[in-house]
Formats: sequence, structure tokens, C-alpha cells
Amino acid sequence: MRQHCTVNRLRIGGDAPVRLMGVINCSPESFYRGSYIPAGKVYDRALAMTAAGADMIDLGARSTAPGSSPITVAEEAARVDAALSELDGTGITLSVDTRHPEVLDVSLRHDVHAVNDISGLADGRYARAVADSGLPVFAMASLREPGDAAGLAATRDALEAVVKRCALLGIEEYVLDPAVGRWVPERTSEDDWELCRNFSSFLEFGRPVLAAVSRKTFIGDLLGRQPEDRLAGTLAVTTMLVDAGAAVVRSHDVAETADLLQVHAKMRQI
Repeated sequence: MRQHCTVNRLRIGGDAPVRLMGVINCSPESFYRGSYIPAGKVYDRALAMTAAGADMIDLGARSTAPGSSPITVAEEAARVDAALSELDGTGITLSVDTRHPEVLDVSLRHDVHAVNDISGLADGRYARAVADSGLPVFAMASLREPGDAAGLAATRDALEAVVKRCALLGIEEYVLDPAVGRWVPERTSEDDWELCRNFSSFLEFGRPVLAAVSRKTFIGDLLGRQPEDRLAGTLAVTTMLVDAGAAVVRSHDVAETADLLQVHAKMRQI
């Protein structure tokens, strides 16, 4: 199986350096309010992130945190359309974070280079739309619903299912995401710590693996801190996951994470 993926000429995995994905949330409902970027500010934030070291930007317009205020698909599509309009022609490598075909359809009118699918292609209608787009995919471990695999064994089963879905759909360019986070009520913080401790095992699928732990609940539960105060904990976990083989780090805090990756690479020099 291929050990790497290419997104807009950006090589991920294999012998490439660890890549940094900056997060832009166009959803005021986001669990981390500091990550919300309103319309009209997306261009400036994206340029600032790339200047600070982001290799690519992941843009979404719907909060997927449990208990978030629901919005319609039409509202999500309008937010994405407005945000991507600000970035057309910039040359920035972009992934769009959605699991709705209608939103993907709007995104494809703009300069997007990958799809971030938290449903892991489990939804047949959306999976076909993603495959038809021809875009590379960041595919999260999901059995039937986003993040519904609780624990290491179930997560490995979900990732195996994702790999099979990609094969059936003819998708060759993809990155696996083990789905760290409180996606469904059945999941606990200990589930997330278990995934992080065993992160290197996900490399056995022969694909690049994404580390997406930025400011998440399991860190807050351990430290007793709200999302705004979880940066140090996030950087500590991120360091361990890069050591364990993460090919991409998804982060709200690009400058700090870029420093981490630079220092880590220096320390690993032989």
C-alpha cells in the first residue's frame, strides 16, 4: 500500500516532513471560540497561518462538538461559499471539512484541494460525491456515524473499514484520522488517551496518519482546563504523537505548533 499522499503537490507521509494543517472555523458555535473566524476575516487569518508555518488550511463551517447548536445544510453551504470566496486565487492548499454533498458541491466551485470527512466515507451518498470529486481525503475512523468507534479495538476496525471503502471507491490519495475526541456520548477521555498511547499502531494500515488533538476535551478533563487554556497540554500530546509517527498535525495554534515541529525535527537529526 502507498505510504504517502499528495495534496496539491504537497507530499504527506513517507519521507516528507511532518505537515502542519491550520484550522479555520467559520462556525460561531465552535467548542473553542478563539478559533472562530467571521466572514471578511478569513483571508487575513489564512495568510497569517501560512506565514506562521501552516502547510495547508482546513476550513469548516459547522461545529461537530457534542451539544453544539444545529444549523441547516444551506447555512453551512453559505458560510463555506463566503469563506472560500476570500481564498480563491491565493494558492493556499485547502481542505474543506464537511460531510454533506451539497456543501461539497459548493466547495468545488472554488480552489479546494482535499476533503476532510469525519464520517470516514460511511455515508454512501456522500462517499460517492467525494470519490467523484477526485480530491484526496482525510478520512476519520467511523463505523456508521462520525467517531462512533469507542476504544482501540473498535477504532482499528473502523480504520480497516475506511481503507476498504477507499479501495471500493477507487480513492488512492487519502490520510487516516483515528478520531481522537468526544464524538459520541459512549466515548470517554480514557478512550482518547488509549488511542494516543497506541498511535503508532495506526501506521500498520500503510497510510499517513493525522494527529487531530488540538485543545480537545480529554486534555481539558485531565488538566481541569477550558479550551482556551489547553495549549500547553495540546503541545505535549502533539509531541508524543509526532514521535509515534503522525504525518500531519491539525492545529488551532499554528505558530506554536510550527515551533514544536521545527524543534522536534532538529532533535531527531542524526
